[in-house]
Amino acid sequence: MSRQEQAQRMRTAKGFIAALDQSGGSTPKALGLYGIGPEAYADEAEMFRLIHEMRARIATAPAFDGSKVIGAILFERTMDDTIGGKPSARFLWEERGVVPFLKVDQGLQDANDGVKLMKPIAGLDALLKRANDAGIFGTKMRSVIDAASRPGIAANVTQQFDIAGQILDRGLMPIIEPEVTISIADKAAAEDILREEILRHLDALPAGRQVILKLTLPSTDNHYKPLIDHPKVMRVVALSGGYSRDQANALLARNTGMIASFSRALTEGLSVRQDDATFNRTIATTIQSICEASNAG
Repeated sequence: MSRQEQAQRMRTAKGFIAALDQSGGSTPKALGLYGIGPEAYADEAEMFRLIHEMRARIATAPAFDGSKVIGAILFERTMDDTIGGKPSARFLWEERGVVPFLKVDQGLQDANDGVKLMKPIAGLDALLKRANDAGIFGTKMRSVIDAASRPGIAANVTQQFDIAGQILDRGLMPIIEPEVTISIADKAAAEDILREEILRHLDALPAGRQVILKLTLPSTDNHYKPLIDHPKVMRVVALSGGYSRDQANALLARNTGMIASFSRALTEGLSVRQDDATFNRTIATTIQSICEASNAG
């Protein structure tokens, strides 16, 4: 497995990153949208088995390959499991040409100063070693911005870049995701502060280091172009953030150089009750639409 080849794909390939990393808190909702209610599982182990079956069904669909899906973000249990008879990360890269990432955050702290910082990531070094051993290329970690609070956003971005430094030290590529909540009244002002804070930290990164940024689709088209063009940024990707897939695609297409990293918008319209032919047609149409929006700029 060539990390240089994976890095080159992430820098230049057309397509998008699939987010298949629903965790304990978001899994019941994801399963519910897929047609599996809480009555279908008795405990957490059964719940995670069912969500893994959904993820494996997506990853083995004929349309899910490196021609349109250039990367995929996995939950830790997915990394530890298999798809198509192989460890998940190896299956994605060796069989599909899809670069594997791992979600490493462990949820959010309570809201403070307009943001929700990440909880301390227990056992991060050990997890990063396991990720390297499994063939993971990079990581992803999410925090949240709920208000245009300069001190809160500064603390949020600082936390992200501090942990990103630890991840880079272990030879993995961090995806930094300070999500701006789409429903807040001062979203555009929050995005102005966020861009300033990210630029400040990018300028301070040591030579030869890069990160990937995962950001909410902005209120102003091409607001994040200075980040996309920054030499310390490998790629800027967009989260769907509660927009429908059609809304997210339309917004994404107006932002030159930004590509998708959708989760709920990727699985929209999929159902456990669909036969394989219907499921595969549905995911193929979805992948094509997200790819077109990602390549529009």
